[in-house]
Amino acid sequence: MSGRSSSFGGGLTAVVSIAAIGNAWAACDIGNGVTNGMTLLVLVPFMWIAAAVSWVILHSTLKRRHRRTALTAGLIFTLWFTWFVVTWLGMPDSYPAPLCPGNVPPWWPSFIPA
Repeated sequence: MSGRSSSFGGGLTAVVSIAAIGNAWAACDIGNGVTNGMTLLVLVPFMWIAAAVSWVILHSTLKRRHRRTALTAGLIFTLWFTWFVVTWLGMPDSYPAPLCPGNVPPWWPSFIPA
């Protein structure tokens, strides 16, 4: 995986995470649209870098011997990272959300822990 594709993967992970967090905040009536939008815009580069760096590390350490394992580990990490960021930032326990019992939006799948 080249630097360009790890950057693309990091960007895609950041965009999906930000969209899910924004939808969770909107469904649970957390904050307001303008403030939430600015907060999410600030978070995008950090998520992008974190996801891209993890792909680069996995690629550089595992690629030479285990190409398929590197890809599988990268995909698993990306899914875990997206889940972690969305549940950590998108469903804050400290915010009283009367619309979302347990601060879990109604669209969140029940088979995925929140």
